[in-house]
Amino acid sequence: MVRAAGPEDCRKIYELICELEAEALPYDRFSEIYRTQLADGRYECLVWEGETGVLGVLNLRFEAQLHHGGWVAEILEFAVSGMCRGQGIGSALLRQGCRRAEQRGCMQIEAACHQRRTEAHRFYIREGLSQEHFKFSKTLNGER
Repeated sequence: MVRAAGPEDCRKIYELICELEAEALPYDRFSEIYRTQLADGRYECLVWEGETGVLGVLNLRFEAQLHHGGWVAEILEFAVSGMCRGQGIGSALLRQGCRRAEQRGCMQIEAACHQRRTEAHRFYIREGLSQEHFKFSKTLNGER
C-alpha cells in the first residue's frame, strides 16, 4: 500500500496537494519541482495506493542540521484525500516515513503545520510527535 512515488504519480500528488492547500497551484512549476526532487537523494516521496489509485502522499527532506548535531527528516508535504481520512492511510504513511528516516540515520522527524489545520495537529500528537516549536514565515517578492 505504501510505496515510493515515481514520475507517473505527479498528477495525482498535485491534486492531493491542491486539495490540501485549497487552491490550484501552477502545474508546470509543481511538476518541475517534483521531478527535480525525485532525482535528488535528499528527498523521498511516499504514496499510499489502494484499489482506486493514489490516495495519500508524504514528502520528506533529509538533512544534517547543525543545531541537532545530526540528521533530521522534515515532512514537507503530507496529504490524504478528504474522502479517505480516518482510515489509517496517514498513520501508515507516517510509520513508513519514520522507518525511512531511521534507515537514513535520522535522529528526529519534524513537521510544520499551518495553525488552521487543527485536525492535523491532533493527528500528529496522537502519532507521538510533540509540539515544541513555532515556525515563522514571511512572503517575499509577492510570491506565495
